[in-house]
Parts: sequence; structure tokens; C-alpha cells
Amino acid sequence: MKKINWGVIGLGNIAQKFLESFSEVKNANLVAIASNDKFKLEENKSKFNINNDFVFNDYEKLIMCNKVDIVYISLPNSFHFYWIKKCIENKKKFLVEKPATLNFQEAINLKSIIENNNLFFAEGFMYRYDPLIIKLIELIKSNEIGDLLSLESSFGVNILKKKNFLFFKKKKKINKNSRQFNKQLGGGCILDLGCYPTSLTILMASLMKNLDYTNFEIKVLNREIGETDVDINSEAEIIFQNGFKSNVKASFKHNLGNNTLVKGKNGEINIKNTFLGIKEIEVNLKNKTYKINKRINKNIYAIEIENISQNILEQKSTVMYPGMRIEETFINMKILESWRNDE
Repeated sequence: MKKINWGVIGLGNIAQKFLESFSEVKNANLVAIASNDKFKLEENKSKFNINNDFVFNDYEKLIMCNKVDIVYISLPNSFHFYWIKKCIENKKKFLVEKPATLNFQEAINLKSIIENNNLFFAEGFMYRYDPLIIKLIELIKSNEIGDLLSLESSFGVNILKKKNFLFFKKKKKINKNSRQFNKQLGGGCILDLGCYPTSLTILMASLMKNLDYTNFEIKVLNREIGETDVDINSEAEIIFQNGFKSNVKASFKHNLGNNTLVKGKNGEINIKNTFLGIKEIEVNLKNKTYKINKRINKNIYAIEIENISQNILEQKSTVMYPGMRIEETFINMKILESWRNDE
């Protein structure tokens, strides 16, 4: 069986989950890694049994490696666009961690480059490959809850406080150089976590007939800025032409979880743990309530790798549905920019 060879640049926390997932994938191999941290290189080389010839301390050398079919860019937000361009210059397929760009202007440039050169592009919203997200799409398409009225979706984790040995919470010392709290690196809860509910909003809106989901209005209901000048808690409402509304929340201050409620004229669908591996979805109709559990024994990063690899094996020019396509990335960054800047 032919397999797709992957290379990974950047070996942070998200990359670790991604690397570990290759053990569950049948149509792809992890062949190369790159980092400017020698310790991480040695550690991951040993952990994942990477051939020394494919261990790089220079990202561009990995991108230029003929053995690599696709590059996963797992770097801070501010570095995404630069290394995307390097992949494009070398005609290398790539998956970039979310959000694909730092701002809307970069998204405009990226969309133009991708479309003009017919290049394979994928953005790392792994939750979209969850079997229960696929089931959610089926329920909406079959009109199970009727015409959609609204969506409420949150993603929040309190990373500003920690529990001590008596289980009392106290304020953490903020690392101003961390990607989450450094404005220059694209820090803030909106880009880091809010991009998930907004991307789900786009997915749901795209399922509605006769709706131009590229046309919307944004109302910022709340935005708190932290000591490092990045947003740490925020809420916004996205309003579409036909009246469909999406309330989205993101937070580094509150443990909001990552739950979603989709409301329609005939009922609603409740999705718990929406973005990190759904256990079940609950459908509440006027005359009945039922639950659906359709998980498989494989993590969502593995499912993402498997799907994207299959797209490449089938010589697709773009990531296939329900993966995040360039058009959706473009709209998502437009929403995120407006949410962050209240324009």
C-alpha cells in the first residue's frame, strides 16, 4: 500500500499530539522532523525512530527534502505565513496549524497565491474529521431540527490561575514570551481558541440553503485585555443575512469548556467537548430526545492525517470536505480580525 510521507516543523505541545497519532494511521508515515531546539530534536528522533538523515535544525531543509510529500507547520501564529510561502516556493503540499494566518491581510494574500497556483492547502482544524461532526452535518442536512436559527459555541480554559496543594486557585506568573500571551506571536484567546467556534459557525452556515455565508455582521459583546495587551476573555455575535445568529465565546480566564448548542425551528442539538473529541451528541425534538454515540477507537489527529493523506493519494487539488478549505480560512480570518479589532 502506497503511503504519504510527512515532515513536521516545530515540535511544541500540539505537534506532540500530532506525532503520536501516526501510530494509528495506515496510509501515512512520519519521516522527518525539524526544530531549532536540539534537545527536542534528539528527544523526538529517539521517541519516533526518525532516521538521522531526516532530522533537521533548519526548517527550509525539511521543506526541500524530496522524501517529504507534505509538511505540517506547527509553529506560533506569527511564523505561519512565512513558512507557508516557503512551502509554496518549493511546490510542497502543507497542513498549517490553526489559525492559518496572523491577520486578514495575510489571508487575502494566501488565498490569491493558493488559487492562482492550484496548490494543495489544509488548515489544522482536526475536529472537523470527528465522526460525530460528520453525523451533525448529516442531521442538519436532513432537516432533523428544521431550519437553523442560532448557534452557541464556546472554548475557554483558565490558564491565568493554578491550584495549589490546598486546591485554592492563585494567579499564575505570565510568561510574556509564550505564544499565548505575546501579541507579536499572535497571542490572545480569540486567535488561539475563538477560531474553533468561528470555524464551526462557518461550517453550519454553509449548510443552509440560499445563504451567502460570506456576508455577515459582527457585534463584539465583551472583550477583556490582559496585562500583556492580548485578549484574555471575549464574546461576539455573528449575524447573517437570513437572521441566523452565532454567539461565540473564547477565554483564557474562565473554564468555559468547548460546548455547542445548535438551535432549529423544530429542536436543538447539544454537542459537548465539541473540539477535542466528542463523546456523544444529544438531539432534543418537540416530541422526543435521543443521543448518538458514533466514536471510533482512534484520536481525531489520526483521523485528520488519514483523511488528508487519502486526499493526496487520490491526487486531489485541495483538501476534501469537511476539511477546512481556503475559502473558509479566508472567511474565518475575516471574522477573527473583526472580533479582535471590533471593526
